[in-house]
Amino acid sequence: MVRINSKRKDNDMKKKKLFYTIIFLQFFLFKISFSANEETIYKKIDLFSEVLDKINKEYVEEVNQSESMDAAINGVLQSLDPYSAYMSPEMFKEMKTETSGEFGGLGIEVSMEAGVVKVISPIDNSPASKVGVKAGDYIVKINDMQVQGKSLSEAVELMRGPIGSKIVITVRRIGEKKALTFEIIRDIIKVASVKSKIINDVGYLRLTSFNENSSQQIKEKIKKFKNDKKINKYILDLRNNPGGLLTQAIKITDFFLDDGEIVSTKSRKSSENRKWFAKKGDLIEGKTLVVLINYGSASASEIVAGALKDHKRAILVGEDTYGKGSVQSIIPLQNKGAIRLTVSKYYLPSGDSISEVGVSPDIKIDESSDEFRINTKTDNQLDFAIKLLSG
Repeated sequence: MVRINSKRKDNDMKKKKLFYTIIFLQFFLFKISFSANEETIYKKIDLFSEVLDKINKEYVEEVNQSESMDAAINGVLQSLDPYSAYMSPEMFKEMKTETSGEFGGLGIEVSMEAGVVKVISPIDNSPASKVGVKAGDYIVKINDMQVQGKSLSEAVELMRGPIGSKIVITVRRIGEKKALTFEIIRDIIKVASVKSKIINDVGYLRLTSFNENSSQQIKEKIKKFKNDKKINKYILDLRNNPGGLLTQAIKITDFFLDDGEIVSTKSRKSSENRKWFAKKGDLIEGKTLVVLINYGSASASEIVAGALKDHKRAILVGEDTYGKGSVQSIIPLQNKGAIRLTVSKYYLPSGDSISEVGVSPDIKIDESSDEFRINTKTDNQLDFAIKLLSG
């Protein structure tokens, strides 16, 4: 006869209750998402609990049940699309720091594609951009660990570490036969999201991200440009800008329009569909505007570029953009973590969605082409934009 002490029995009961609570929650989400019938759901719950039981009893090593549950929750979210994910309390805290304008790490915006981490865009002057990581790179190894089979949040967690510590990532790049290896030193990423300079009679604005103070920075830079009477043309550079806050994209687009629709969002519930319109007051008073875009321009960048193109307010120069046409809402959880959940898709004034399509330039200039290069010390897309405005 085997005796089980009451304390252990209580712990087992608590664990079992925890399993079933989380399992029920996960499959409730599946029920909402996929409209499966009730009988099928209960069968799946039984199957899932059986799998968990087998893992706990038979797996070669002891399993951290808390981590397993986090992975299961994240699996549900990532099965929906590459942008929905679970954030632990620590990750949620870091995310809030990122949108406020300063955070630590490698300085790349990433998503998951085909089981590996895909670089949407490196942030200007970040550790990753300085060593040569580019938009479109696929991260296949982090240090000596394969990324295949890991969730996006797990891969991101592997890339985090103490400031000043070293990390080695291995990437696959389209057009390169061999894998590329980059050694990167983690650092504080300070996002001064707007940079500016005067090039001849052109006011050049480089926007690297859409954080809480981006629109105010743009407004201040334009104000300074207007004090210089010789400036009568503008360039807005959105290349390698991975996006950020939707509210900032709307404000910045509004700076260059007098009226008209900026963007609309369509959700599952028609009552939550929204449209945003420009208010009167073009800050640059109708002066010629060129917008630079490339494959690293995503999300909020595509809203700005697409709206300005649809209203024929700007000439777009560069390459097709990334094609991220969905809006994620950050929903806090009781454990102080959160979920990033796709709640709507956005549409340009033309009615077109940019999801998986992107925004096409009016004038296509490939980054690697030397056809329009004027000054070898600068990039050819900017060179062409200056030449275009000078003509």
